[in-house]
Amino acid sequence: DVSIKFMDSLEFVAIVTHVADARSCVLHPASHTHRQLSDEQLMEAGVRPDLIRLSVGIENADDIIADIEQALNA
Repeated sequence: DVSIKFMDSLEFVAIVTHVADARSCVLHPASHTHRQLSDEQLMEAGVRPDLIRLSVGIENADDIIADIEQALNA
């Protein structure tokens, strides 16, 4: 899965189960916050299997951008 590979390639941005933090983080709603829903319910809710939620924190913007770029190119 492309979305999971991207998340696993991040080095600076943390993978979390919630995004209420001052640091940059990502989560995969289909397997975290919405895991109790069926595939049909996920689609009805607009939660595609490849959806990633990114919460940008207070770190240096260049560090965040560099991490996202390297993960996209991994």
